Amino acid sequence: MKNEDLKKDFSLRLLRTFKETIVDGVGLRYSIYFSGCSHACPGCHNEYSWNPNNGTELTYEILNEIANEINQNELLDGITISGGDPLFNPKDMLKVLKFLKEKTKKNIWMYTGYTLEEIKKDDLRKKCLKYVDVLVDGRFIKELYDPNIKFRGSSNQRIIKREDFGI
Repeated sequence: MKNEDLKKDFSLRLLRTFKETIVDGVGLRYSIYFSGCSHACPGCHNEYSWNPNNGTELTYEILNEIANEINQNELLDGITISGGDPLFNPKDMLKVLKFLKEKTKKNIWMYTGYTLEEIKKDDLRKKCLKYVDVLVDGRFIKELYDPNIKFRGSSNQRIIKREDFGI
């Protein structure tokens, strides 16, 4: 991807990165949290992430630095994209996912409040799936919270591998 392509109409905000974590997917992962979420799930553990204006403006330089950090850490198994909801701004998230996949060649997990079925009905969100290896889908439902399930907050959320996307 050309730098100019990424810089054009690019408006995402970065909340936080975790350079090494084991709670956001299988293996040792580099997690990137973006702001912006319209789901407003009751009981959400990160209401601050709902506001798309919170965080630091993501620039090409910052994203390139993140990719370099990922490539320099041979222990990493993959990347996790979370938020907020990464698909809040699918136009720009598509650019980020494509860039990270091409630059790092790592597997990518993405957490979203949208279900796979909802994503498949939206052309732009559906395009993002091309760069996602594992999708954790569904809104957090406080009444279904279960601290004993791995990598999810509530039991309605699914862990779906790319081969099961049906696209």
